[in-house]
Amino acid sequence: MHCYISLSSICRSTKQYTMATRANGSSCSLANLMAAIFFLLVVSSRGAHGGRIAIYWGQNGNEGTLADTCATGNYAFVNLAFLCSFGSGQAPQLNLAGHCDAYSGACANLTADIARCQSMGVKVLLSIGGGAGGYSLASKQDASHLARYLWESFLGGRPSAPGGRRPLGDAVLDGVDFDIEGGGGDPRYYGDLAAYLKAYSGMGAAGKEVLLSAAPQCPFPDQWVGKALDTGLFDYVWVQFYNNPPCQYAAGSGGGAANLLDAWRQWTSGVEARYIFLGLPASPGAAGSGFIPVGSLESQVLPALKASSKYGGVMLWSRYYDDQDGYSSAIKNAV
Repeated sequence: MHCYISLSSICRSTKQYTMATRANGSSCSLANLMAAIFFLLVVSSRGAHGGRIAIYWGQNGNEGTLADTCATGNYAFVNLAFLCSFGSGQAPQLNLAGHCDAYSGACANLTADIARCQSMGVKVLLSIGGGAGGYSLASKQDASHLARYLWESFLGGRPSAPGGRRPLGDAVLDGVDFDIEGGGGDPRYYGDLAAYLKAYSGMGAAGKEVLLSAAPQCPFPDQWVGKALDTGLFDYVWVQFYNNPPCQYAAGSGGGAANLLDAWRQWTSGVEARYIFLGLPASPGAAGSGFIPVGSLESQVLPALKASSKYGGVMLWSRYYDDQDGYSSAIKNAV
């Protein structure tokens, strides 16, 4: 249950305080007024980092720096995209497009940017997978090896292999995002990967919780991470309500938000996660379909989604497209 205090009630409290003070010097209304103001300040501070918008960064060299991305104040989460190759005996490969070359060690220059983001309260996660790339998990052992690599290379551990290095330097990321959209192997092992990663929570010098997120497609259940989500280990699930006409917003005479809302109810009732996010393209050009105009999002979609206690906000693909279109700035007060 939530408690709401309106501006009009504060104004009434101010008036009551003035009248009471003139009459008998009572301080009761002043106490109520100060409590109301304090409550509003707390609520305001919770929304200071963009009303819980998640963004993907890393796949376009023209999207600006990571530090600049966080400095907008629009985002609560930034997913670094992507660790695009892993599993089945492959050496894991980080690909941040035009930002830096992980092989040469240049991505270690992001250490300061990551620390800056985290100092502003932004959670920074490493996204594994993506729409293109060679990745798979062939066994529980495969999942265990990948979890250890992620822990030692990006989270709170240190490289155990001689000469091992951390691609992002000394930065300790907040967690791992599962953007699994294909690949070989057996999808069941992503559940094992989630369990192995979550077991590292509280370990290492930082003692941080390992946050887990996932970006499934909106048809329920997702064929790649559906089994992993059944573990109940994921903190955030940003469902991709785009490039999937049966479960996305349809403009004009296409049915509006009906299909999306039906799918949303399936996700919120069928997945044990802390929060579910509405995943959207940040501009019409960011995806083949599924973009929702700001006015339609605010009037037709968000009011219905907010009725769920699992509503967490909006995920956007991606920072480059958001920078072109200004979508997050336009919606953040409504999110």
